Amino acid sequence: MTASVFDVINPATEEVIQSVPLAGLAETDAAIEKAAAAYESWRAVAPADRALLLRRFAAAVDDDLENLAQLEVRNAGHTIGNARWEAGNVRDVLNYYSAAPERHFGRQIPVAGGVNVTFHEPLGVVGVIVPWNFPMPIAGWGFAPALAAGNTVVLKPAEVTPLTAIRLGELALESGIPEGVFQVIPGKGSVVGQRFVTHPAVRKVVFTGSTGVGKQIMAGCADQVKRVTLELGGKSANIVFDDADLELAAAAAPGGAFDNAGQDCCARSRILVQRSVYDRFLELLEPEVLGMRVGDPADAATTMGPLISAQQLSTVSAFVPEGAPVAFQGKAPEGPGFWFPPTVLTPDVDAPSFTDEIFGPIVAVVPFDDEADAIRIANNTEYGLSGSIWTSKVDRALRVARGVESGNLSVNSHSSVRYSTPFGGFKQSGLGRELGPDALDAFTEVKNVFISTQPA
Repeated sequence: MTASVFDVINPATEEVIQSVPLAGLAETDAAIEKAAAAYESWRAVAPADRALLLRRFAAAVDDDLENLAQLEVRNAGHTIGNARWEAGNVRDVLNYYSAAPERHFGRQIPVAGGVNVTFHEPLGVVGVIVPWNFPMPIAGWGFAPALAAGNTVVLKPAEVTPLTAIRLGELALESGIPEGVFQVIPGKGSVVGQRFVTHPAVRKVVFTGSTGVGKQIMAGCADQVKRVTLELGGKSANIVFDDADLELAAAAAPGGAFDNAGQDCCARSRILVQRSVYDRFLELLEPEVLGMRVGDPADAATTMGPLISAQQLSTVSAFVPEGAPVAFQGKAPEGPGFWFPPTVLTPDVDAPSFTDEIFGPIVAVVPFDDEADAIRIANNTEYGLSGSIWTSKVDRALRVARGVESGNLSVNSHSSVRYSTPFGGFKQSGLGRELGPDALDAFTEVKNVFISTQPA
């Protein structure tokens, strides 16, 4: 990377795909000012017409789905199956929020002496900062509800994965979204992202990324009392009780931990297994991990691709030093590419591999004694984003789900995100909620209007 250009690299081959110009401060200010100018006309678009434009945008994404997926395979190293799902998720999220402009109702509140009504007013310009691990869907989770609510959006993709975001910006224009309403500007976080924080015309910042950077953004936005939504780190627990279907739990565990090569803030990177079935669970888990096919992400048979960069490979490798308690480890390609094998550790509960977010294909498995012990271990972290509970007892599932401090839990599955339900974290995993029917509330202000009916 130079001051003005970034060489985008295919993480499976280490080859340069494309050189992308990076926005500086002047270009960032120009984009924000363009978005501010477009805001007044965009907010005035009739709800039904705004809905139609979002549906056209969704249709354009659908028509371009295979191209978007192939771009993500080359740029982010995602498996082709995952990449197709991710492009489809952008389409589906746009379609979901296309219903919102006509249904984001205010209220009529009974009061004495008149009529009281509320309105949801858009904020203005929204700056969306997207991470490199899921560039397409996380972009859509930010811009789709923001646009539906009547805001304009300037989106900054991660420097290493800008290609699908750039294409989505092109598709928005091709589908009829007016100039300035949705812009994509690649650039450094320290330049573009920081300007979102400091520019007074940006009324909200949506950030997905590390907890450390999220804290800096939140502190910076406080100066203008600027709204923020933060989706940050995670160290999620996968809790397996002795009454669970162990075969099913073991078969599902690799997908919950190693999807996207573990580069997922919802990854179930801590597996807690009741002590009485701990050894049996590991026996069942081993062939599932060893059977994972790690390799060319463009091959439909591949189950795990590469890490995103050499830097990430170095970070992940440091969690498995010489003498680490490796229970078993899969295989990964040799030669070019940022490859790391799926790895299962059996560390102490105070080991970095059990306490720190790794963002790679490493999972730590530890035993617990009873429900209280499982909840205690699961909650012994600054994070609280996602997690799973495996049990055949409904009462136990509900007790443990209420006890675990996490924003998104699933029972006998590893589901974390559905666009029709809220998504977000407890504690230092974030602030606010994305997706679901209430997301528009996060992109609007409630205005209260009282109309006196008292005679003059």
